[in-house]
Amino acid sequence: MRTWVLHVDLDQFIAAVELLRHPELRGRPVVVGGDGDPTRPRTVAATATYEARARGVHSGTPLRTALRRCPDAVFLPSDPPAYEAASARVMAVLRDFPADVEVWGWDEAFLGVRTDDPEALARDIQRAVRERTELSCSVGIGDNKHQAKLASGFAKPAGVHRLTGDTWAEQMNHRPTDALWGIGAKTAGKLAELGLRTVAELAAADPAGLAGRFGPTNGPWLRYLALGKGEAEVVTTPWIPRGHSRETTYREDLTDPAEIAAQISGLARQVTADAAGAGRAIIRVTVKVRFAPFLTRTRQTTLPSPTTDPRTVTGAALDALARFDLNRPVRLLGVGAAYQMPARTRTASP
Repeated sequence: MRTWVLHVDLDQFIAAVELLRHPELRGRPVVVGGDGDPTRPRTVAATATYEARARGVHSGTPLRTALRRCPDAVFLPSDPPAYEAASARVMAVLRDFPADVEVWGWDEAFLGVRTDDPEALARDIQRAVRERTELSCSVGIGDNKHQAKLASGFAKPAGVHRLTGDTWAEQMNHRPTDALWGIGAKTAGKLAELGLRTVAELAAADPAGLAGRFGPTNGPWLRYLALGKGEAEVVTTPWIPRGHSRETTYREDLTDPAEIAAQISGLARQVTADAAGAGRAIIRVTVKVRFAPFLTRTRQTTLPSPTTDPRTVTGAALDALARFDLNRPVRLLGVGAAYQMPARTRTASP
């Protein structure tokens, strides 16, 4: 027996939860997002069924665009409490297996397991999830989280796939650099400027040259990914968020500074109430402003001491807002709160 990392990724999770509630929609293109009205501006899809994805509708697609691409789709409103409840049921199933379980969100988790047949265990997990929740999942198997995460993508939908150090070069070397977990289109573009377009080319790159282009930490890390390396420890310590934010996209742009300030005040009160409800104190406030058509800027204010006082947090948010030049229409406002962290906790970004 040896140690493996499994990545369990629920298939089209949000859409699948909706299909359980609306079985008559199976086999049809379904898009979930906003209040379910695709004619509303500035709302995007949270997810879509595979039938809708085949028509070019994906997470983040504006609902108006989704309607144009797939006019026969069924549009449903987003229902986060239902998704949280379904996720909790799945994670309870995973914790019944002899494994360390590290939850990464509503629809995915890493499992640290010891077995001589990881594929058989993966199929057992799939069967248990299906029988107890009526949801399907894909399972990736690897030596580390990076490999397992990529493998679950290759396994979709409802499959099992193994990607390890032994098979890394064969399965990954020919792929573009943005196939790696952690490399997006912008970074891939910068790598291409250096002549590094494939995983194999990045793996063979000079670490010093990468450090010169991307920095002493990020540069070598990119090559590390291309070699198939990654964190292998599965951490079961409860997730402690570093902060929380609230934001609103407006159907019509805001131009009145007084109205913008009033909206920021309301968002600041909401994040303060969220923090107090979670038993957390706020140490820093960030204000986010997205100007039309799509220019986003942020400003921060550090508080003199941790607090959950609404007046203090609102004042800090308005101080941050005052550092913006509000000479363009505003389409989105947000307020984020960074929390004071307990000693010796594992943290994750909000």
